Amino acid sequence: MGTTQENVFVLAGARPLLPQYEKVTPDFVARIWLGDGYAGDHAFKGRQTDRFQIDIPMKTVADKAAKGPADLVIQKDGAGRLYYRVGMTYAPANLQLAAADYGFTVQRKYEAVDDPGDVKHNPDGSWTIKAGSRVRVRLAMVAESRRYHVALVDPLPAGLEPMNPALAVTGPVPQDPKPAAGADRYWWWWSTWYEHQNLRDERVEAFTSLLWEGVHDYSYVARATTPGTFVVPPTKAEEMYHPETFGRSASDKVIVE
Repeated sequence: MGTTQENVFVLAGARPLLPQYEKVTPDFVARIWLGDGYAGDHAFKGRQTDRFQIDIPMKTVADKAAKGPADLVIQKDGAGRLYYRVGMTYAPANLQLAAADYGFTVQRKYEAVDDPGDVKHNPDGSWTIKAGSRVRVRLAMVAESRRYHVALVDPLPAGLEPMNPALAVTGPVPQDPKPAAGADRYWWWWSTWYEHQNLRDERVEAFTSLLWEGVHDYSYVARATTPGTFVVPPTKAEEMYHPETFGRSASDKVIVE
């Protein structure tokens, strides 16, 4: 299931159904076809929790689609109930993804901390960062209306490492000189719009159970540790229990030299 709440509701709903729909002990063979091509089969005998997976290469799916519509046929021979899931795993052909707004608008930019020359925004949209320098990653998230259980996730370039103030070995982390938008609406409740944050090796996350409409800023400091050219996936904001409500920034190219 997509969320923990969906898992709970499915399990609660399945409890009264199992005695009614699982009276027959499974003893059957499941077969799968894609169009006129045979994908495979598997025999299920007795009550078990084992799963069996049949993979169809994406090239095969594309070749079938080029010739016209192709039905996916799942057949069961024998006694018992067959439960199945059909899914698709893919990667985008182009790593340069445009920004998207399906409930959130998200923006990301990089700023120098110690020397203005440490970070440059190039005319082609890429970023050049001096190796060894400290960088402030500044995120802006706009919510059109009130949202619940929101996650803001920012992937880091492989050449950057976040400076986590909770670790003693990190040392002092410079404070953000700019006040964060969205932090003072209910200042007596909390000082930031987010309730929890995680600074991981490859991404930074911020979470809140209630997000009011408006502009909400988030920033953190990272250090450029590894020279190279890196493609950075978009920053994404979403309602965790309604993942169709989301938004992302555009992908970025970061050069550490």
